[in-house]
Amino acid sequence: QVQLVESGGGLVQPGGSLRLSCTASGIMFRIYTMDWYRQAPGRQRESVATISSGGSTNYADSVKGRFTISRDNAKNTVYLQMNSLKSEDTAVYYCHVNIILSGDSWGQGTQVTVSS
Repeated sequence: QVQLVESGGGLVQPGGSLRLSCTASGIMFRIYTMDWYRQAPGRQRESVATISSGGSTNYADSVKGRFTISRDNAKNTVYLQMNSLKSEDTAVYYCHVNIILSGDSWGQGTQVTVSS
C-alpha cells in the first residue's frame, strides 16, 4: 500500500522560505517520477514541480527560479524548497505519484500560508 506523508508547511511572511518534505512508503521510490501539486481555495489543483527518477526537473512558470524540487532516494523522500514566497503561493501542497496499473496516490496535504 502506497503512503505519502508530507511535512514542513506553515505560516511565513512574504519573501520568506519553507522546505516541504514528502516521505513515501510501499513503493520502489527510486524508479518513480514524483510531483508536488497545490490547491488554493476556490481553485483547481495545479502541478508545481516534477522530478523524474533520473533527477530531471520541471516547474510551473509561476514558481520557476523560486522553487527547487529534489529527492533523496536513500530516504524515500522528495523535497520542495520554496524561496521568495508570495501571497499567491498560499495553498495546500500535495505530494503525488502515479503508479503503473495502480493509478494516482496523494499525500494528505500540508498547508502553506504566506501572509504578513
